[in-house]
Amino acid sequence: MKEAGVGTRVINFLVDTFLIFLLSFGLFKWYSFYVMYWEYTYFPFYIFFDATIVIYYTVFELIWSRTPGKWLSMSKVRNVAGGRPKWYQVVLRSILRLTIIDCFFIPFLDRTLHDALSKTRVVEA
Repeated sequence: MKEAGVGTRVINFLVDTFLIFLLSFGLFKWYSFYVMYWEYTYFPFYIFFDATIVIYYTVFELIWSRTPGKWLSMSKVRNVAGGRPKWYQVVLRSILRLTIIDCFFIPFLDRTLHDALSKTRVVEA
C-alpha cells in the first residue's frame, strides 16, 4: 500500500474542513434560534465546530474508513498492519485533530500527530 502524499492530504483537509464548517455553522445558527427565543444556554461557535469535527471524522472513518475528502482524492485510513483501524484508533484520531499543534509534527515524525499516536496512516485506495 502506498501512503498518500502531502497534496492528497491537503485536498482531504480542505474538502472536509469546508463540509465541517457548513455543518457546524448550520447547527450553530439553528441552536442560536432556540437561545434567542427560549433562552437556552448560549454556546460559542467553536464548541459546535469542535464537536462536529469529532463526530464527522469518527462516523465516516468508522463506517467507511474514509471521509468525503478522502473519497474525492481516492484514499482511505488504514492501521499500520494495513487493515481497517479499530474503533479506538478512529476515536483517538478524531480527538487528536482538535490539537492545534497536530500538523507541526510532520517535519519531525514524517506524519501528522493524529496518525502517529493512533498508529494509523492514510493510503491510496
